[in-house]
Amino acid sequence: MHFGAHQDLELLGLLVAAGGLLVLAPALRVPLPILLVVGGVAMGFIPGLPHVVLPPEVVLVAVLPPLLYSGAFFTSLRDLRANKRPISLLAFGLVGTTMATVGVVAHEWVHLSWAVAFTLGAIVSPTDALAATEITRRLGAPRRIVSIIEGESLVNDGTALVLYKAAIGAAVGGTFSLFDTSGRVVLNVVGGIAIGLAVGWVVRQIRRRLDNPPIEVAIAVLSGYLAYLPADAAGVSGVLAAVTIGVYMGWYTPELTTERTRLSGDAFWEIFVFLVNALVFVLVGLQLRLIVDALSGISTGKIAAYAALVCAAVILTRIVWVPVFTYLPRFLFRAVREHDPYPPWQFPALISWTGIRGAVSLIAALALPTSFPDRDLIVFLTFAVIVATLVLQGLTLPALIHVLNISDDGGAEREESKARIKAAEAALARLEELIADGAVRPETAERLRGQFTFRASRFRARFDDEDDGAIEEQSQAYQRVMRELLAAEQAALLALRNDRIVDDNVVQRVQRDLDLEAARLDVDR
Repeated sequence: MHFGAHQDLELLGLLVAAGGLLVLAPALRVPLPILLVVGGVAMGFIPGLPHVVLPPEVVLVAVLPPLLYSGAFFTSLRDLRANKRPISLLAFGLVGTTMATVGVVAHEWVHLSWAVAFTLGAIVSPTDALAATEITRRLGAPRRIVSIIEGESLVNDGTALVLYKAAIGAAVGGTFSLFDTSGRVVLNVVGGIAIGLAVGWVVRQIRRRLDNPPIEVAIAVLSGYLAYLPADAAGVSGVLAAVTIGVYMGWYTPELTTERTRLSGDAFWEIFVFLVNALVFVLVGLQLRLIVDALSGISTGKIAAYAALVCAAVILTRIVWVPVFTYLPRFLFRAVREHDPYPPWQFPALISWTGIRGAVSLIAALALPTSFPDRDLIVFLTFAVIVATLVLQGLTLPALIHVLNISDDGGAEREESKARIKAAEAALARLEELIADGAVRPETAERLRGQFTFRASRFRARFDDEDDGAIEEQSQAYQRVMRELLAAEQAALLALRNDRIVDDNVVQRVQRDLDLEAARLDVDR
């Protein structure tokens, strides 16, 4: 950052403005990425705020690995397998088609060289699930649609950035060979996945021997870098290495960690990913002013036309691709339609409108070397695509879901109920074993048996069409009482602190236990 004489006040103004956006987001009910990117643009044109310059050589390495790792870590491996065909068509076929379409448009009408045009196409081809899944989940879209959107976003990052690396090589080196590039892509993919698995195995062995939440969470944060950096140094895909170790550790972490580590890790990742995304969107918004100034040699009308053409190419390619490749494989292959029948037309219609671009495209554009041909124009066009898809598609998604009359199919809730029933039954079975061994007092056994039996009955009632809701109402009433009692405990605890009867560290430990109990309750305050 390059600050002026009043750098402290300028920085304060920047932080206050960014904090104001975060505070406004819930009140305005606007998806946070949309608000941050638009707010960042507005802040960039406020006189007096500092000019922000992000070093290209550190953007990709510093920001991307932990984002990729966390996205992969919390992705359902089962959903990826179940939806591998539609996800593959989107993450490989659509990415390649978008890159080619944008490349042709950028070459013919924006007058970029082929290599530079395809670099732009690779940059804007991956989607960002953050805004789309936030909206679809909040409005209750079917679970399969949300899973496909998330899976596509996870896998297409790797595909797009492998193509991006090849396109940069062609632009800088000045030569391009389809055979050579295809071989490099295959090597990148295989090598990246292999290194991700190898590093994941090592990290797994280390974490198996640890029982220290701060250290384990710190290793989790470093894991993306531990896979990305050696893969990048070896000349293969660091992106796929980071994604692979994320999926690998997401599968094995529940077996390696205690509840304390899992609670700490989940809380950390939620805040960390939120802050990194917020930082990237706001900082890039702030840079737009510098980018626009660098393009002063091109008329405003031309820049607007270029942006409109590239945005149209990105959006229309997806709108055409999704329905065609949703129904064509089923039409051509009987085995496909028998295994996965034709979906309602509303499903591909919704998915075709969820191609929102975000942080990965921003990071890839900013990571271009400062000497890269037409770099400022590429960054501006990338920013235009992100803003257009975020604002146009992001803000209209709720209306589209309403018009298409798409609603939650209840699949996630049913699976959660099944899981809770099985867990309660396992607890009851273990309780009977402990009773037989004489390890549990009769009064304790009776209390625990009643607790877990009630829990299993409550979730079984959700599968009973004739259930009158009595058991659920009983549970809700109990939880409301528990919340009142926990609130009374908390008030008493704070009173002890305020009267200086107990130490702050004691208060924090007791408060954490009360919070964990409250977190188990379904009812709101």
